[in-house]
Amino acid sequence: MNFFDLHIHSVFSEGESSLEQLAQRAKDLGFAGICFAEYYKNDEQIKKSYAEIEKVKQRIGLEILLGFEARNLKELATLADKRKKFDVLLARGGDLRLNREACETPEVDILTHPNYERIDSGLNQVLMKLAVKNNVAIEINLREVLIASKKTRSRILENIRANVTLAKKYRAQIITCSGSLTHWELRDPLCLSSFATLFGMQLDEAKATVSGVPESILQQSKKRKSEKWIRPGVEIV
Repeated sequence: MNFFDLHIHSVFSEGESSLEQLAQRAKDLGFAGICFAEYYKNDEQIKKSYAEIEKVKQRIGLEILLGFEARNLKELATLADKRKKFDVLLARGGDLRLNREACETPEVDILTHPNYERIDSGLNQVLMKLAVKNNVAIEINLREVLIASKKTRSRILENIRANVTLAKKYRAQIITCSGSLTHWELRDPLCLSSFATLFGMQLDEAKATVSGVPESILQQSKKRKSEKWIRPGVEIV
């Protein structure tokens, strides 16, 4: 079983550790691959990021993917239009309009912490059905819980549980990520799996959130980069 963490930030976004530090730590913890989430500036940034990633891949021997995280509707529209240029598209949730747009956009791979800074969970039956229709995975973000305290942490845990319950009911994909900003915040795959079991999942279901679901996202990413792929639902046969 291969494990992946598809939401990590390095110094290229808001993180503090280098790509190499994060990749080496992830490999030591037993991951087969990771994804660095950046914030889009221009296409030259994509070329530079891939060049750096290729160097680190050669040195560390780990599958490394390039992701971009949309923080608002404008960024989401821009990144959806450039979807073939990178590996993973994440949408930073919290705002209801962005949550909905992310669930409605088939180019999106992961809706990250949809309950971010909210009293409620940020999702409902309608949005979850849209996520299923468009194959958008709903994230369980470990760091969001780790940095919270007291009543805030309790509320976040309750909201994650509500979203997991909805996701299981409608069979939406659930993915567990560290959301790490430094290599010291990375946790091993079994730790992430154990964390996911807190929200009503069996162990095999929890392991799938760091294995089977990420692998399906990576397969879809490779498909999108094919010359035959034009846009969601349109391919050259």
